[in-house]
Amino acid sequence: MPGKTLGNALLLILTLLIACTWAFPIYWAIVTSIKPEQDVVNKTTLFPDVFNFSAYYYALFETKLSTWYLNSIVTSVTVTVVVILISVMCAYALSQIVFPGRKLLYGIILASFMVPSQALVISQFVLMHTLNLINSWGGIILPQLIVPVVVIVYKQFFDSVPKELREAAKLDGCGEFQILFKLYLPLNWGITTALAIITYIMAWNAFLWPFLVTNSDDMMTITVGITQTRDAFGVKYARDMAVAILAAMPVAVAYLLFQKRVTQALMLSSGIKG
Repeated sequence: MPGKTLGNALLLILTLLIACTWAFPIYWAIVTSIKPEQDVVNKTTLFPDVFNFSAYYYALFETKLSTWYLNSIVTSVTVTVVVILISVMCAYALSQIVFPGRKLLYGIILASFMVPSQALVISQFVLMHTLNLINSWGGIILPQLIVPVVVIVYKQFFDSVPKELREAAKLDGCGEFQILFKLYLPLNWGITTALAIITYIMAWNAFLWPFLVTNSDDMMTITVGITQTRDAFGVKYARDMAVAILAAMPVAVAYLLFQKRVTQALMLSSGIKG
């Protein structure tokens, strides 16, 4: 028993050390953002001598932060809703409906994991330019709508639903859309919520594609906009940290509120849980 107690104490200490190591960069960013700029450059202290919130005033009132927030919210919400809607219908068709080429289509979806998204950037940019969608919400949103892992997770769930359930609904006169949205989908609201949260976070954090497809401050998302806060006097560390913290805050709050669902979504997407 004493050995077990000692082991638990050592495990607790190790966990606390790991947690402190993980949290220290966040603490450092917050401390840096509330220091005067000269203190950031000239003093290395773990606690500010003077609390200065001018960096946050700059971020909120002298940048287009509200516009960048709006663009990120619109694009992230749209991507999440459309991805879930497309994926659930695609997965239901692959799982429950027999049609020519079904196995081939599913094989293509699985094979898409072998193609990194960066390899598609040039072709996507050319396509968006051809469609005159550069520097628009449509140009930001459309290339992010294909998320194969969501289709696969939904298909795994639909495969586990007894076939008799669908057959009984068909006998009652239900169409395929009624069966999907009134019968199958309500059975997996937990999975849908988890996938929606992780899709939203991924869309919010997206940087490379929004950076390439936008060229004006008014269309930038928050991840791209925070790169535009530097001025002619060089890097302002307090300002950069303040803007970065404000940019990350919505995702951080969402994670704290729905961390169980986020963890579930990560387990689903990594194949730990079917």
